[in-house]
Amino acid sequence: MFSLVLAVAALSAVGFVAQRLHGALVRDAAQLIGGDVVIVSDHPLDPLYLRQAEARGLRHMQTAVFPSMALDVTGDRTRLVSVKAVGSHYPLIAQVVLRQGLQAPEMSRAGPPTAGTVWVNAGVLGALGLKVGDLLQLGNARLRISDVLVREPDTGAGFINFAPRVMMNQLDLPSTGLIQPASRVTYRLAVSGSAQAASAFGGWAESRIRLTKARGMRVETVADSGPAQEQTLKRASDFLHLVALITALMAAVAVAQSARDFARRRLQSCAVLKALGMRQGVLLRRHAGEFLWLGGFAVVMGVLLGLLAQTAMIGLLHGLIAVQVRELPAPGWTPALFAAGTGMVLLLAFGLPSILQLARVAPMAVLRRDLGRLQSAPAITVLAGVAAFGVLLWLQAGDLRLGLIAAGGFIGLTTGFAVVAWLMLRGLKRWVRGRGTSAQTTGGLLHMAARQLSTRPWGAVIQITALSLGLLALMLLVLMRTSLIDAWRASIPPNAPDRFVINIQPEQAPSFRAALRRDGVAQEDWYPMLRGRLVAINGRPVFGRDYGNTRARELVDREFNLSSSTILPKANTLVAGNWLDTAGPHAKGLSVEQGIATTLGFKLGDSLTFDIAGQRVTAPITSVRHVDWSSMHANFFVLLPQSMLKDQPVTYLAAYRAPGDAQRMDDQLVRQFPNLTVVDVGSLLAHLRHLIEQVITAVQFLFLFALAAGLAVLAASLALSRQDRVREMAVWRALGASSQLLRRMALVEMVWVGALAGLLGAAGAAGISAALAHWVFRFPWQPPWLLWPAAMLAAALLAMLAGWWSLRDVLRRAPGQSLRALS
Repeated sequence: MFSLVLAVAALSAVGFVAQRLHGALVRDAAQLIGGDVVIVSDHPLDPLYLRQAEARGLRHMQTAVFPSMALDVTGDRTRLVSVKAVGSHYPLIAQVVLRQGLQAPEMSRAGPPTAGTVWVNAGVLGALGLKVGDLLQLGNARLRISDVLVREPDTGAGFINFAPRVMMNQLDLPSTGLIQPASRVTYRLAVSGSAQAASAFGGWAESRIRLTKARGMRVETVADSGPAQEQTLKRASDFLHLVALITALMAAVAVAQSARDFARRRLQSCAVLKALGMRQGVLLRRHAGEFLWLGGFAVVMGVLLGLLAQTAMIGLLHGLIAVQVRELPAPGWTPALFAAGTGMVLLLAFGLPSILQLARVAPMAVLRRDLGRLQSAPAITVLAGVAAFGVLLWLQAGDLRLGLIAAGGFIGLTTGFAVVAWLMLRGLKRWVRGRGTSAQTTGGLLHMAARQLSTRPWGAVIQITALSLGLLALMLLVLMRTSLIDAWRASIPPNAPDRFVINIQPEQAPSFRAALRRDGVAQEDWYPMLRGRLVAINGRPVFGRDYGNTRARELVDREFNLSSSTILPKANTLVAGNWLDTAGPHAKGLSVEQGIATTLGFKLGDSLTFDIAGQRVTAPITSVRHVDWSSMHANFFVLLPQSMLKDQPVTYLAAYRAPGDAQRMDDQLVRQFPNLTVVDVGSLLAHLRHLIEQVITAVQFLFLFALAAGLAVLAASLALSRQDRVREMAVWRALGASSQLLRRMALVEMVWVGALAGLLGAAGAAGISAALAHWVFRFPWQPPWLLWPAAMLAAALLAMLAGWWSLRDVLRRAPGQSLRALS
């Protein structure tokens, strides 16, 4: 019951969390994208799209979003902001929530800011030392702050925006002078109306984009918004599902062992009942009914515990979602029913086979003990139950790789543990054959302990396998808590560049770099940068629709940041080709990043054509680089020879770690170079680290379930052979063995069992952790070499303690009393 409660609670808690977050995203899907259908583009939209929306009777709005630096009117303080210019029909769905001051009550409003004014997030006021009514400078324009922006309906599901918002009227945009030919601006046209008209407009827009071969454009609908937003929680979801899977798998082992021990202890009583005339069907219904009632009670308790746990986990994940718990949809019955069904299948697959054997016990077992031995369950019953349980776990995982690694690795390791244990026992049997069992030496004790294990090989195999699995779960949790989670933390290097500066004009480069030296920046990443669109591969025009992979479509449909370098950039490793063909004095080839080459199917020798500001540039791929993106250094998908940058609209990018007073340095740079955009990556990385810690806290909370399940497995595995061991010790005492000898022999036997189980469990935990790090979580992973000796020592000590605890009574009582208690 304890194991079932843990499994159902873990599965239902994760199911409730996923369901509520997904439900919130689906409920607000239209608000997330700003309308029923949205056309997104990286260049101004053709007016034809707007005319088509009006002709179909659809309401519409247009927005333009881009990053910029905001200043107070003195120019002493600066802040990177996300500017949104909105038209007269904004917002199309729902309303904007504003405050007329930081302490003022909230109010809802439809419509854009009045021309000449802006709405800003509270973070802008704090960073610039401003208040409502003050002037804010954006580019060449000074706009008055009229309200504090609390919430806007089309922010993308209320997930975190790292740059605070400044919302302005579209009529004020030309006066700022912020949008230039190379500016990064996202233009959106959102429409809303009848489902039929909106769907027809979306279909027409997609056809138009394909017909005109327009690039950098896509059509978003309500159906597309949910999955895209859910990717923000993907890694946290994988961690939580992994822990739930481990809990369920450990519970399966504990249930199987506990049920077998339950059946063994009731064989004699069932034999007596059958000898007194009780029919097999009555006996079967009695025990199966008891078992099912127990399972039903455990399932109800597990679901209730899961409800409590999901509330706690939603609270721990509050940094990933901006909505309050009360704003999320209420938990539905689907996760509860699924977890309950999985729990009952777990009970029937791993517990009921042992109970069914009670009904088949022979009445003669009252007189002949060998007829009362617990036999193996029919293979078809066990296989069917395991298969059903495996399918449910795969569905619960929500990720094929995660499910295969967790369930497949668990089943494979169980088989491997059993085979290794059986081979070891065969070796022990050969080793002790023909040897004496004198207890006068250490070797004699080893022989006696080995002989004891070899006399009941299958029981020892089951015990070693189960103990290995329990230790595997506990060590996997330790590795998850340390190696994988530390790798997640380490994915954001502590000494990485914390400032990225873009839009540095060529004539500003010398004075900008001199300013960095003046402020104590000894070195920086420095690259020329221009934007180009991939238009052909080997002379054949290429379009996003040519690819089935979503990532590939997005890459082809957007513009690339292109650069050049005479040396191999930091955190780059050459994996194929010749770097000098890109960086040498007579270079004429391209260097591409390994990941994008795999995604788009590039190979050495392929010819790529880019459209750069209307001019087409073609060159072959001459090298492939592996890029460590977690280094946070400036990196590029494609590097060009320097000769190709001539006569191109080049700007420069700098990345560095700001020393001392970073904010003062940012302010000075922006005052000296007003066109620059300084991205404070340090604050973003600090926020990311905070989010990671929140996810880790939620995962560790769920770890308690898996930890308890692993302890249940250990307890059940050590209790499984207790009855046989007590009987053996009682017989030994009846034959004259001293309590001291038996105690020493039992401890040596348990050291054998514990050390082997620790070794196997450590190997399995290391293997599964490495697979998860490589294929699921995409983290570097280093094997902790101290795990093996530490696991063997801990398992041996644990087994010795359990052996002493289980035998303390039999070593104190008279042999006859112990044998009568077992008869």
